[in-house]
Amino acid sequence: MTDPKFIHVSVAWPYANGDLHVGHLAGAYLPADIFARYHRMKGNHVLMVSGSDSHGTPISVEADKRGISARQVFEHYHERFLQTQQKIGISYDLFTHTDTESHHQVSQDFFLKLLENGCLYKERQQLMYSEQEKRFLPDRYVEGECYICHYANARGDQCDNCGNLLEATQLINPRNRNNPTDKLIVRESEHFFLDLGRFEPQLLEYLGKHEAQWRANVVRFSRNFVAGGLQGRPITRDIDWGVSVPLEGWDDKKLYVWFEAVIGYFSASVEWARNIGQPDAWKQWWYNPQAEIYNFIGKDNIPFHTIIWQAELLGVDGLYNSDEDTIGQRVEAPLQLPYDVPANEFMNIEGDKFSKSRNWAIWLPDILERYQPDAIRYYTAATFPESADSDFAWEGFFNRVNGELLAAWGNLANRMLSFAYKRFEGKVPLVNLADLTDEDKAILARSEDAFEVIGKLLDGVKLKEALVTAMTLVRDTNAYLDRRAPWKTIKENPADAALAVYTVLRVIDNLKVLLSPYLPFTSQKVHEFLGYDGQLFGDLNIVEYSEASRSHKALVYDGRPAIGKWEKSALQPGQALREPAPLIVKLEPEIIEQERSKLGQPREERAIE
Repeated sequence: MTDPKFIHVSVAWPYANGDLHVGHLAGAYLPADIFARYHRMKGNHVLMVSGSDSHGTPISVEADKRGISARQVFEHYHERFLQTQQKIGISYDLFTHTDTESHHQVSQDFFLKLLENGCLYKERQQLMYSEQEKRFLPDRYVEGECYICHYANARGDQCDNCGNLLEATQLINPRNRNNPTDKLIVRESEHFFLDLGRFEPQLLEYLGKHEAQWRANVVRFSRNFVAGGLQGRPITRDIDWGVSVPLEGWDDKKLYVWFEAVIGYFSASVEWARNIGQPDAWKQWWYNPQAEIYNFIGKDNIPFHTIIWQAELLGVDGLYNSDEDTIGQRVEAPLQLPYDVPANEFMNIEGDKFSKSRNWAIWLPDILERYQPDAIRYYTAATFPESADSDFAWEGFFNRVNGELLAAWGNLANRMLSFAYKRFEGKVPLVNLADLTDEDKAILARSEDAFEVIGKLLDGVKLKEALVTAMTLVRDTNAYLDRRAPWKTIKENPADAALAVYTVLRVIDNLKVLLSPYLPFTSQKVHEFLGYDGQLFGDLNIVEYSEASRSHKALVYDGRPAIGKWEKSALQPGQALREPAPLIVKLEPEIIEQERSKLGQPREERAIE
């Protein structure tokens, strides 16, 4: 038996400027949760962290639109993020935000260490300036035609069409997104830059080392990014909301959000360790050469997580000593770089790209009021955009939930548990295992072999293929059950019927585990119907933590009550069952047009107090 691994699951930080939608779920959050739950069941040491991005310009844009402060916007949506992810079961060890004192401190430590190590330089930068607003405009306030692919509505920092990082001053016909009549001019401002070019040899070596295991789209995008020549990128900006630059004379500037947000994976780990009363615990991942760090992101974030974050980590080298009171002292071990960056493509909606402005979106808080969380998780996982863009279609949701989740898995579990409970006095049938038929042994062996087959796929972050493999076993078990037909044989040959029922209950017990990373809520119900006590997984709680100047809320996974293991069924003949109930709610065909009709319609603006 191998020693447990240290698995760090770093999950993309959502801008806290609006509710979460299915694109967020498919792009990063559900893949990360499935992966983390699997590794916890394997007995590995998992630390899964993320949080609300509090300082991104989209928050300021939303604040300007509503006439309130950026803090009010981010705190409102952070609270909603906590509630939404708790309902759908995204099991973060810590989901925090980037406006904590811990994150500010760690980000500033990174800045100062990079400066000390000669990885930063100052340069005067040409930026877009609004004469009407008398200020430099953050990149997200500037829109125009992309100078690479000529998309008409590119942002000043990145093009949503071609994915390239952009310079706002090079946009064709740039405009102020809040005031198209505003006359923009180019003015100079001095900023700090991260010297990416100095890391080019190390980054090329790093990419080569991981090329075989990474997804092809991630490798291709990253290679092309380096091939274009790595240029220094500004890490400070002229804005009044964000993490302060820790130098005298820089009071009117903040750290750029692209620089400090990725540091959140590290700062959240440090915060988690302090919260549990073990301030050095984070080092088991970040200073451990055997640890594996996974970054779950969408494709628009690839260069930040395969090039830029690595450069920051390489530049700071060792950062903290073992004592909370001696932060800033150097240690010899380097910080670990990400082991894999399993970026997903985009999930479109009914054949069209997500658009908040057009309300072409499926908002998670809304659909969680109408559908079971496992139904949403199942359809999203079955259509993961792992290698190409995919599509969330309501007809597809209806067909897959009813035709696969309900008809195949839900009915298999419910009809056999109900039959056993009714016909075998509420117990697993008493059988002699030596009497199992070859057909019984074959389906049972397949369900046991699936632990290794599906486990290898999950280890390789092939989540959609793993789900397909599990559901194939579900369908084959249904076919086996139809052939054995214990509801027919129970009258003339009750012993044979008992063998078939026992076999299927064992297979269901295995499938309960195999499907549990995808379907934690219904797997827990099956676990209880089979007569087991306790929880497969732990609890997800919203917790309030106090800091020196204020408190903040976070989502925290408490795995201590969990008993779930990635192990084959040990269901015993005679074990008492609990009375079962249907697992999956059947969908009515009317929901297809009802849900489609909501797309593109104005959504009620939620008041922010």
